[in-house]
Amino acid sequence: MMLSLKRFLIGRPLKSNELGEQKLNKTKALAILSSDALSSVAYGPEQILIVLITVSAAAFWYSVPIAIGVLILLLALILSYRQIIFAYPHGGGAYVVSKENLGKYPGLVAGGSLLVDYILTVAVSVSAGTDAITSAFPSLHEHTVIIAVIFVIFITILNLRGVTESASILAYPVYLFVLALFILIGAGLYNIITGHVSPELHSSIGTPVAGISLFLLLKAFASGSSALTGVEAISNAIPNFKSPSPNNAAKTLMAMGILLALLFSGIVYLAYYYGITPNLEVTVVSQIAEQTFGRNFMYFFIQGTTALILILAANTGYSAFPLLAVNLANDKFIPRMFTVRGDRLGYSNGIIMLGILSIILIIVFKAQTEHLIPLYAVGVFIPFTLSQTGMIIKWIRQKPKGWISKLIINATGALISFIVTIMFFLTKFVQVWPVLVFLPLIIYSFHRIRKHYEAVADQLRTTTCEPAVPIEGNIIILPVAGMTHVVENSLNYAKSLSAHQIIAVHIPFEREDEATFEEKWSKWQPDVRLVTLHSPYRSIIQPLTKFIDTVQRKASESNYQVTVVIPQFIPKKGWHNILHNQSSLLIRAHLLYRRNVIITTVPYHLKK
Repeated sequence: MMLSLKRFLIGRPLKSNELGEQKLNKTKALAILSSDALSSVAYGPEQILIVLITVSAAAFWYSVPIAIGVLILLLALILSYRQIIFAYPHGGGAYVVSKENLGKYPGLVAGGSLLVDYILTVAVSVSAGTDAITSAFPSLHEHTVIIAVIFVIFITILNLRGVTESASILAYPVYLFVLALFILIGAGLYNIITGHVSPELHSSIGTPVAGISLFLLLKAFASGSSALTGVEAISNAIPNFKSPSPNNAAKTLMAMGILLALLFSGIVYLAYYYGITPNLEVTVVSQIAEQTFGRNFMYFFIQGTTALILILAANTGYSAFPLLAVNLANDKFIPRMFTVRGDRLGYSNGIIMLGILSIILIIVFKAQTEHLIPLYAVGVFIPFTLSQTGMIIKWIRQKPKGWISKLIINATGALISFIVTIMFFLTKFVQVWPVLVFLPLIIYSFHRIRKHYEAVADQLRTTTCEPAVPIEGNIIILPVAGMTHVVENSLNYAKSLSAHQIIAVHIPFEREDEATFEEKWSKWQPDVRLVTLHSPYRSIIQPLTKFIDTVQRKASESNYQVTVVIPQFIPKKGWHNILHNQSSLLIRAHLLYRRNVIITTVPYHLKK
């Protein structure tokens, strides 16, 4: 039943040689890997206005120069990550760049930040998409968390079906969103040019505003820069592109930059000219659409596509998180299970883990986007800063042809990214302080995992591990609860091993049961030694392990191996297991970690 459900949800398994068919062309890659960056147009401009409204609505004209600053940073990041794509064509992005040029720990900071950032990408995107839905249908506000969780589960299942299949489905909403916003921006600009929008709705650019300060403008700039989250995803996911991967990734990155610049600047300008004020209940894009078209088909089309791309922007995290996890796992900083491809040739362990952690975040933060965005943004600007700094070091060391211009591009990106990062810590410390807690914890976890893998490798290596002690014979201990076919089956197996000695161990809770069992055993299996261990406290594990330890100590003196053979019957149907006392499972689980004892389970399958 479970296998049938799995096949229904994620499809048939794919052969390893079908991996090439799972690569993305530029059109699909733009939709999948740019959805995070493009979707941030729906909340990036709003973040600028939320800061400026603390002064007054008259300060909204500052959103225009702030937007220009964000576009300059976007240009620097696009050019920088284009250079990273060609310098590191195997992917890995900020993690690989930082590790190779700045050292192991800066690399781990970048990698840890990005792992968390992709989890936040899913949580923020789905939460923001749910906000767009509840803006159009306010009666759904009280069900926000449930709706968000359902969307995460849906996207997780979609990604488990494979990269190309998810891309084929998710590309349409992304391009519909781009079309919808271009229509909105075009119609808005037409209304402005034809005089259908009153110029009295906004203050003129250059109007003096009391209470404005450089610090507040930098805070608004940092908040608006949240629109640039997701720019790095393409450099992480180069292996997902069809050949030639670097060229296709670079072209996709440039296309994303152009679309993001046009949409972001258009929404910022319309929000300024329309005099839009941020509202907890209604998003800025929703207000612009309503003022431009009214509550007709076009309004709901824009809200629908906005909600879709905000939700599906989570797919950027699903595309980049597993590949980043593979790089970290290959370097032994996270579990090796993240390097294993699933039935559909995707890194399914990474996809499932991302879905689970995102759902936890959504529940903890109650799907409130405004609480997640600062943490999300600072998590991406730390690797932005580190990757640009790493590229500076690379150009200074290697000095390739044209390295001065490349150095200037990366230095500009590093400086602005660093300023944005500092501004987040200065202005939104209450919201971003968890970064200072989880990053050291993540790096410590990376360190411990790497140390464990190195210790395991050292112990398993034949040139360094202790020489194996020759085994002279085998002593078998067989825990028995009664005289049944299950025990008889296990005894027959034990006798077939040519053991030096077989000891059956029975643990009665009452003295009278002890004598009765010994008498019956002597008649049933007179050639097998029986040891009874009375347990007044009704424990099976404690007296059994004590006896095993005693036998093992004596056996080791003569180089004898102790093997515990555990009888276990297997019900015909899986659910029958809950009807039985699973003593054999408990014994096996307890003995598994005891040194120099081998545990063997002998199953006896029931027929009805």
